[in-house]
Amino acid sequence: MNAQKGFTLIELMIVVAIIGILAAIAIPAYQSYIAKSQVTRAVAELGALKTAYEDCLNNGQTATNTCQIGWTGSNIQKLLIPASVAVKTSAPTNAGTALSTTGAIEGQFDATNGGASSTLNNKKVQWNRTASGTWTCTTDADSKYAPVGCPVGGTVS
Repeated sequence: MNAQKGFTLIELMIVVAIIGILAAIAIPAYQSYIAKSQVTRAVAELGALKTAYEDCLNNGQTATNTCQIGWTGSNIQKLLIPASVAVKTSAPTNAGTALSTTGAIEGQFDATNGGASSTLNNKKVQWNRTASGTWTCTTDADSKYAPVGCPVGGTVS
């Protein structure tokens, strides 16, 4: 009698089913991880502009044409200038900000033309400056994606 070699069809089907179950669990968890890391990245990218913003204020440069805060663009978000600070724009090449003692630096996720996660499309991250110079971060992304230092905070303009 010949000895059988290899796997039976039922054994192969069980392995495929197990791989399918593991993939069904892992793929959504990975997508959530990517979205959370992109929000954290956006907070850091926009937070880096706070120093230039403060430098412009300290040097008395408060008009759009005299102060560029150094936005170089991002593949997951576009810079937005809130209406309370200057005319809102989404063009990263026109990132000069009319500065005042209060203001904001805001970015919006772009999943259509950028590399942002689709769950973050058109969500925003905003750094707000008070008149005393304190910066606070807020976002309108889902709370499960918001980092500890940038909670979900009502309406982000």
